[in-house]
Amino acid sequence: MSLTQAQIEEFRAAGFLNVGRVYSDEEADTLRDRLMTVIAGTSRGKAETVRNIAGEDLEAERDVVIQVVNTWQADDGFRVHLYHPEICRMACDLIGTDVLRVWHDQIQYKPPRRGGATDWHQDHPYWPIIQPADLVSAWVALDDATVENGCMRMVPRSHHWGPHKGGTIGTNEDGFTPDPDRSFIPDGENVEIVPCEVKKGECMFHHCLTWHGSPPNPSENGRPAIAVHYMPGWTRYDPARSHIMERRVDVEPGELLTGHYFPTVWDHGPVEPPAHWSEGASRDG
Repeated sequence: MSLTQAQIEEFRAAGFLNVGRVYSDEEADTLRDRLMTVIAGTSRGKAETVRNIAGEDLEAERDVVIQVVNTWQADDGFRVHLYHPEICRMACDLIGTDVLRVWHDQIQYKPPRRGGATDWHQDHPYWPIIQPADLVSAWVALDDATVENGCMRMVPRSHHWGPHKGGTIGTNEDGFTPDPDRSFIPDGENVEIVPCEVKKGECMFHHCLTWHGSPPNPSENGRPAIAVHYMPGWTRYDPARSHIMERRVDVEPGELLTGHYFPTVWDHGPVEPPAHWSEGASRDG
């Protein structure tokens, strides 16, 4: 699957793009089932972290958003997913690079009826050990993400406005609309909110500075998805504050961010994933 020039230009103008189906329903169902084993703690390996980012335990009765970082360390299916040749090719096209590495992957699962909101934010300011801000995220729905179950909302063109403080945009008391510092919005621009429904097996890309957030999930359907944050080959380790992935870094400040936990998934063409777990991350995380 190759993107058209029109699609690339649309992404660079808006800051997000749904590229359509990358998995069949059956393939998406398999990954969804594997995700549930990771969340339950019964997968073969261990993710970097599994937590409720709302601050309560995973079984809380409301406001639950289950975050898993580096699902690929826990499950072979997600390790192979990192190298998906069509997704990697499109990520390269959108960034404009011939070398692509993984910063990390991430799950934000909203369970049915009790799934919480994700406040409006930008990604890159929350990643204060890497520069420059040229990353893209490939967000693949493992079931339909709809308005009803808390699909993401995006603000077009916001990736052109630079970093907003520490990345937190804020949410108004209505629990829905962004509450930014207006001084960060260029003259003549307005904050337009676009709901981004993504069907099972489809992939949506967004830029690491695009404003996005999502409301709670009061529906009867969960919202499982896998996001991989891809970085171009010129991304460097530039620590300003701490980050959970810093303990996995084995290069010096200013050097290209490479290594075991930041695998190269495209190098002027597709890269085959390691054939065995022993070539990937250790089972103890």
